Amino acid sequence: MERNMKLPDNRLENKFSESKPLYTKSEARIEANRCLFCYDALCTVACPAGIDISTFINKIASGNIRGAAKTIFKKNLLGVTTAQVCPVEELCVGACVYNKYNSNPINIGRLQRYATETAIQWEQEQDKKLFNTKVSSDRKVALIGAGPASLSCAAHLAHEGVKSVIYEKDNLPGGLNVTGIAPYKLFSDAALKEIDWLKETGLEIQTGVDIGHDISIDNLIDNFDAVFLGAGLGKDKFPGIPGENTSGVWGATDLIRKIKNDHTFTLPENLKTVNVVGGGNSAIDIARELAILGVLEVNIIYRQTKAEMPGYQHELDAAQKDGVRMIEYAVPVEIIQNNRLVLYTKHKITGEPQQFESDWIVIAIGNERDAGQLIPGLEIDEKGCVIVDSQTKRTSVAKIYAGGDCINGGKEVVNAVADGRDAAFAMLHEWGMLDLQHERKNHG
Repeated sequence: MERNMKLPDNRLENKFSESKPLYTKSEARIEANRCLFCYDALCTVACPAGIDISTFINKIASGNIRGAAKTIFKKNLLGVTTAQVCPVEELCVGACVYNKYNSNPINIGRLQRYATETAIQWEQEQDKKLFNTKVSSDRKVALIGAGPASLSCAAHLAHEGVKSVIYEKDNLPGGLNVTGIAPYKLFSDAALKEIDWLKETGLEIQTGVDIGHDISIDNLIDNFDAVFLGAGLGKDKFPGIPGENTSGVWGATDLIRKIKNDHTFTLPENLKTVNVVGGGNSAIDIARELAILGVLEVNIIYRQTKAEMPGYQHELDAAQKDGVRMIEYAVPVEIIQNNRLVLYTKHKITGEPQQFESDWIVIAIGNERDAGQLIPGLEIDEKGCVIVDSQTKRTSVAKIYAGGDCINGGKEVVNAVADGRDAAFAMLHEWGMLDLQHERKNHG
């Protein structure tokens, strides 16, 4: 299949190597045959998408790769990318029974990637579909934002013959899968390739369309049977300290996107030291990316201890192996530019002033939560997240559903995928196109 979307080759992203490369056929069979195929497998319980993990691994072990992929796609139509970006160490792999016996757990993510990529490749080479799309119905759904939640929702709807139109403000679809995932986990072109495959279901994506500006919400509500809000988080948050707008101070999301997508972007030759403010996974990711790209000194500056960081321990361990250093109990106070940038902090416990010089400072303390403001009348919680029914993803406004970061504040890609699927199933059930109770009973 020709890829419709491809970014220029000469991007910094292409200087990275995959941390978990694609298995060969023999590697996948060997790893799959290690699985104990547990009854009531803990790995499946730990999967936010509810994939029947032991079943798909069993199918790989027996050589039924298409069957394995179909088991995955039944629950997660973004199985290729989630296999690479999921923090499996915290989810399915972390729950593997082998951990109890100090044995290496099954590499579930790499097996999932092998099954899904191999099956899609087979589909394209043989010109045979893994799934048959149903005859078109008269139902149609508008989706706001082309991230994983909307893509999942639209693809499930399209499989059932529902016309699905995704409106994306950006010039690229895919959300953070394309613009914000560390390159050593997932390349942007791989995410775009998956989207091209999803588009074969018949879903439509219109980029460069700003809902609320180019098209009104009322227009969508009037002309579609349902609207799904899948817009992610907003711009980088900044701490509100003097000097944060100084040249050389970056938001983490913006800088990661530059590295991944902008072929004109390069690191300055005199970039020797970078201080990253924050303690989440974005802080760890951008720090590690800069270290891999050759920045000599990269520090993560956090207001509490390493043990209190919200970022995953295995991610921090990997970053520290690449040379990233941790500075604890440092609360940012001010940024001043002399010959270099100087970050002034105070020690959280003692109040003692500290200062850290660097060439760049990266702020990675989270993102704005403003997606709920797109639609008047939506109930929003105190954290700025859209309130939905936990099972159907219905909002407080008729015909409006929501999922992904706008309802959970920024969980994993797989959570967004599950939200989109659940919303699609709820819509189909409401229209008499799916028995939701049967679906839950038979497929979890």
